[in-house]
This record gives sequence, structure tokens and C-alpha cells, in this order.
Amino acid sequence: MSEHDANARFARETIAEPAAIARARTHAHELGATPISPGVGAQCAVLAATSAARSIVEIGTGAGVSGLWLLRGAPQAVLTTIDNEPEHLAAARQAFADAKVPPAKARFITGRAADVLPRMNEGAYDIVLIDADPENVIEYVEHGLRLVRPGGLVLVPRVLAGGKVADPVQRDAVTSAFRSLVQETQESAAVLAALSTTGEGLLQLSRLTT
Repeated sequence: MSEHDANARFARETIAEPAAIARARTHAHELGATPISPGVGAQCAVLAATSAARSIVEIGTGAGVSGLWLLRGAPQAVLTTIDNEPEHLAAARQAFADAKVPPAKARFITGRAADVLPRMNEGAYDIVLIDADPENVIEYVEHGLRLVRPGGLVLVPRVLAGGKVADPVQRDAVTSAFRSLVQETQESAAVLAALSTTGEGLLQLSRLTT
């Protein structure tokens, strides 16, 4: 086993996922949803905590796993989660109730993100997490950077596309979109960008003051 593989396995095995999130993960798999990994979830929780987030938007509910991680880091925040699958939103609502999240701390919006995001207030949020419709990821990131305040965060899990982004031979539409997103944000003067290889990968963008 290589040093990289050993480090990755050690990192995976040391994460203690809270029981409520583990139950939500099991339910997500039963529904056919693919929630963020515990490693990415833990990173999101730390980012939510260090930014003292009070208003969070989540695109793609994943049956509540990512939302619970974000609220674990920022229990004072109000989370707005958007999904076009009512069954996923219902599962998230139940997962939040099981985790004793106060009802006032979560808003559930059923609909296509492309229809909902343009109606949301500019610069009104601390964090936008994007985990839906990877073919539209660039459009959603543009919306996310509009919605977050200066200094706010846009988080994009799964950005490594299972290793395909690092392979220049892979040129399908989703892989190319993720690759372009990583490259363009690294060069952008509008954001600070960092790419974590934990789990399935996490692109972290902080909107600079303009």
C-alpha cells in the first residue's frame, strides 16, 4: 500500500460520524441518493464553524446528510435546502427531526435549483453548498458566488469526479465541467480557491470583497 493510500485510509477510519448523520446516510442509500462522505462532511462542519455561519444554502439535499454536517458546525445557522425530489426532502425533514434540529433552523424548498436560485437574495448567505446536477455545476457556482456575502464560502463536493478530473484522457461533459471549474477558479481574481482531496474531493471558494 502506498503512503497516499495509507493516509487516505487512516483519514477515513478516524472520522467519528454522529449517530443521527449515520442513520441519515443509511436512509439516503436506501433512496438511491449518494450523500457526501464523512470526510467531506467533517470538513464542511469545520468551515461552517470557523465562518460562524448563520445563513446557509444547500443545493441537493441528499436525504439530510450534508445539512446535518453543516448544522453540526453551525447550530446557530438557518439552513435552506433545495431539491427537486420530494422524497429526498421528506427524508431530510425526518433526519433533522431525529437529530433534534429545531424546525425554525431548516427551510425545505421543492424545485429545480435553476428556477429557485435566481429568486434568492444577493449577498445574503454565508455558505452555499452545491451537490446536485453536476452537468450544471458552473451555472450553480456562479449563482452561489452571487448569493454569498464577501468572505462567504461556496463549497463543491465530488469535484474530482472519482479520479476522472485528474485524467486528461477523460473528456465527458461532467468531467470537463469540473476540470474547467477547478482551473478557472484557481486563476480567478474574484475568489480564493482551495481544493481538498479528502473523500470525493471538495472545492472551497471564498468570495473576495469587490
